[in-house]
Amino acid sequence: MPEREPDGSPSAGATVFIGTKPTMTYVFQVVAQLNSGASPVIVKARGNAIGKAVDVVEVVRHRFLEGQVGVGPVNLDTERLRNHDGREANVSSIAIFLNRTVPPPRPTPPSPTAAK
Repeated sequence: MPEREPDGSPSAGATVFIGTKPTMTYVFQVVAQLNSGASPVIVKARGNAIGKAVDVVEVVRHRFLEGQVGVGPVNLDTERLRNHDGREANVSSIAIFLNRTVPPPRPTPPSPTAAK
């Protein structure tokens, strides 16, 4: 789902929130967003999911879109959340911005001989 700017308008990019699903699920989401022309794609995570967010970005950069993606900036933050016991706790968060450094691939039309 695209992130919204503070004034409520949608931004040009997309945001992928990292959670408990397998790493490759998020990798495919990021690659799909980058291939669809979304820029930047922001990978966001909190707490224990931060390591998975870094893994997702590295797999995208080094396995799927090698030499086609730039990273930066990386925003680190601490959020104050209320846990299930009602106490407040500090939770670290990360937002990693990914941009295509080359244009996304264009879909190729089927050849006339392939329809036979």
